[in-house]
Amino acid sequence: MTAATRADSRAATPERILSLDRLAALSSDALRGLYARGSVPDDLTALAGRPKGRMLAVRGLEHGPAGRLLRSLARSPKFPWDGKSFFADSPDEGRGINRVNLVVRRFEWFPFTTRVEPSVLDGQPCVYLDYEQPGNPWFIARIRDEIREVAPDLYLGPAMWKRGRGRAAHLLWFAVDFGTPATP
Repeated sequence: MTAATRADSRAATPERILSLDRLAALSSDALRGLYARGSVPDDLTALAGRPKGRMLAVRGLEHGPAGRLLRSLARSPKFPWDGKSFFADSPDEGRGINRVNLVVRRFEWFPFTTRVEPSVLDGQPCVYLDYEQPGNPWFIARIRDEIREVAPDLYLGPAMWKRGRGRAAHLLWFAVDFGTPATP
C-alpha cells in the first residue's frame, strides 16, 4: 500500500483503537503481549514512508517520577527522535534511517537495513532493523531494533543492546505510525 493510498483509506475509516498515545500509556508487560500478537507484512514494500515515531517505555523506569518524566518528554514536540524513514528495495529487503530534530537543525542519522528474521524476544518473525552499516558508530551497530504491526499502519518494537551469540538486552519500547505524518 502506498503512502497516498494509506492516506485515502485513513480519511474514510474511523479512529483506530490503538495509537502512539494509547501505546505510550501501556506497561512494558502489556507492550510485550501486544508485540507477541503482532505480525509482519507479507511484503516489506509496505514499510515505505516516513512514519512518526515515539519512545514508549524504558524498561525498569516506567513507574514513578522517572517514568512519568520520560513519557512526558517522549510525547513532547521537542523530543529529538521524530521517527524512522523507510525505503523498500525489494519485497524482502529495505533500508531506512532515523530522523532526529535538534534545536537548530534536523538530521537523518544512523542508517539501517530491514529484513524479516526471528525475533530475539520470542523466536517468531519480526522485521529486523540492522544497524551494522558502514559509517555507523560502534555503539549504534550494537543496537537491535525489531518491529511488528499491531494495528493498521502502527508498528511496535523493542530496542535492544546486542550482547553476542544472538542474545540482546531489552532496553525500551518504541513505535512508528505510518498513519501519522512525520514532522515536515
